[in-house]
Amino acid sequence: MLDKAVAILGCFRPDGGTFRLTELSARTGLAKTTVFRLCADLVRLGLLERDAETYRLGGALFELGSLVPRRRDLREAALPFLQDLFEATHETVHLGMREGHEVVYVERIHGHDALRLPSRIGGRLPLTCTGVGKALLAFSGSELVEEVLAAPLPRLTAHSITDPDRLRTAVEQAQVAGLAYEEEEAAPGVSCIAAPVFDGPTAVAALSVAVPRGRFRPAQLAPAVRTAALGLSRALRTGN
Repeated sequence: MLDKAVAILGCFRPDGGTFRLTELSARTGLAKTTVFRLCADLVRLGLLERDAETYRLGGALFELGSLVPRRRDLREAALPFLQDLFEATHETVHLGMREGHEVVYVERIHGHDALRLPSRIGGRLPLTCTGVGKALLAFSGSELVEEVLAAPLPRLTAHSITDPDRLRTAVEQAQVAGLAYEEEEAAPGVSCIAAPVFDGPTAVAALSVAVPRGRFRPAQLAPAVRTAALGLSRALRTGN
């Protein structure tokens, strides 16, 4: 039953909104009676909320998510550096961690005129389509790189890299430069520059600045991104 309850919760995505019972049944492949019974239990536990005929994620999930030590500790250590990076660039900044072949966004800071991006706190995107993801990929070991290159490469936009040779070149360039670049590969009209964060031999996270394509100036942004990543890496190593 736990697997079935998790399947129901897994139907919801950052842009998912609410679902009716029939929709949850169709998405999970579970009988409506089973979904109805499990949803009632999830509502009782605060993991779902019910509004008339629809269900949405409950506040208890947010509370539980905020308690995950690895993400919580990283986010708390990173916030001063992310704020400094935002003040230096006045552009949208991200912090992400790797889970499998995806980047999970732990924090995002943006101004009043936020870019239209698919990234959301707690959301996931492919490593290969984002600056943060490429930085994580480039500094997480050769085995991961080969795993990703051997699998079909996802496409989020017409500019996403789906050719393994091109991706290998991009990863090698990131390894040499210590910076990863993404140009309209996750969202049209948006480019990004990212740097890895270390607490050991491989990257534990990466941070980035996302900028409208028309004002993307890598040479101006790179020093600020690199400084923030180095500062956070130093803080993680020293425990400050």
